[in-house]
Amino acid sequence: MKKVSIITDSTSDLSKELLAQYDITVFPLHIHLGEKEYADGIDITPEEIYQWSEETKETPKTSALSLYDAKEYIKNALSKSEEVICFCISESMSSCCSVMHMAKMELEVEDKVFVVDSKNLSTGIGLQILEAAKLAKAGLGAAEIVEKIEEMQPKVRSSFVVDSLTFLHRGGRCSGVAALAGNTLKLHPCIFVLDGKMQAGKKYRGKMDKVLLNYVEDIKPELAAAKKDHVFITHSGCDVELIETIKKELEALNYFENIHVTQAGGVIASHCGPGTMGVLYVAE
Repeated sequence: MKKVSIITDSTSDLSKELLAQYDITVFPLHIHLGEKEYADGIDITPEEIYQWSEETKETPKTSALSLYDAKEYIKNALSKSEEVICFCISESMSSCCSVMHMAKMELEVEDKVFVVDSKNLSTGIGLQILEAAKLAKAGLGAAEIVEKIEEMQPKVRSSFVVDSLTFLHRGGRCSGVAALAGNTLKLHPCIFVLDGKMQAGKKYRGKMDKVLLNYVEDIKPELAAAKKDHVFITHSGCDVELIETIKKELEALNYFENIHVTQAGGVIASHCGPGTMGVLYVAE
């Protein structure tokens, strides 16, 4: 039996390869398209979400897993290990953390299950998970791992540039986007996560290929001083050539040990829309 198992909700956007490599279990959050409900990453794809939204001119809604399902995932994890760490999307964006806390209380396993509010989203959560998995492999217990992850959280840098403001504006979860949405200019704001909440930052103009190159250029000084082990390029269905261009920009730094390219799942895609891309890393 393992000492520590790690589980996470589907917003962490880690690839199947990384999940398998680090033995991470994912539980799906839910996506609502009108009256129909889907499990993220199981019976709905981002492309199908975009198509539905384009046809209906409506925005998808998302929700946490049920209490019943939360208890099932915890019980399954505890059948394989002594302790469990559960990573959830920022508590200010979802009730996932609350549901998992209720589940461990009802199961009376508070001393064995640790729920982490990542204060982040997408691979900003993923970066924390990879660090936790490394610490677990080194033999640390769950409480000590969580303590180190919470110390790490303020150093996680999550930002992305959106192609269209439509999804963020309709969703109403990003401060400052409502004002930008009324602007007649073609804007591509940089959205960043601060204290668990999305904020609108620098506003770029022009075509996305040029915009993303400018965005990477702006963050290069901090990239050059980031932790070397992992950096993520996470996108919501961008052109393959554009992804490769950004990857080459990071490779040219000759700095990072692992440059991961991942596609955002359905929940993240529901809020940021197609054509979004970000570079996520941990500052030293």
